[in-house]
Amino acid sequence: MRQIKHPSIDQVELTDIMYALSEPTRLEIVGRLANAGRKLTCGELDLNRPKSSMSHHFKILRAAGLVETLIEGTEHMNALRIAEIEQKFPGVLQSVLTALNKS
Repeated sequence: MRQIKHPSIDQVELTDIMYALSEPTRLEIVGRLANAGRKLTCGELDLNRPKSSMSHHFKILRAAGLVETLIEGTEHMNALRIAEIEQKFPGVLQSVLTALNKS
């Protein structure tokens, strides 16, 4: 089974997180993952965009360290790495999520 590469939390940079969150589609993905409180499949995070676009957005989110994608059977399960991000950059992601929920 193929594994997807993710950066360790030590490799995660704040500039990469901010870049990933600067795009509305990626911001919406992060918000949906946070609100769901569980792993979501790519299909549940479709957002009516082409599969190739969604793959690109998930690649950016994974590279920034925001999202972890695990392959379970034929499904790609996506989870927000909120605890790890909050530990390394206290308040950053929570502030973004709070602002998202207010809009």
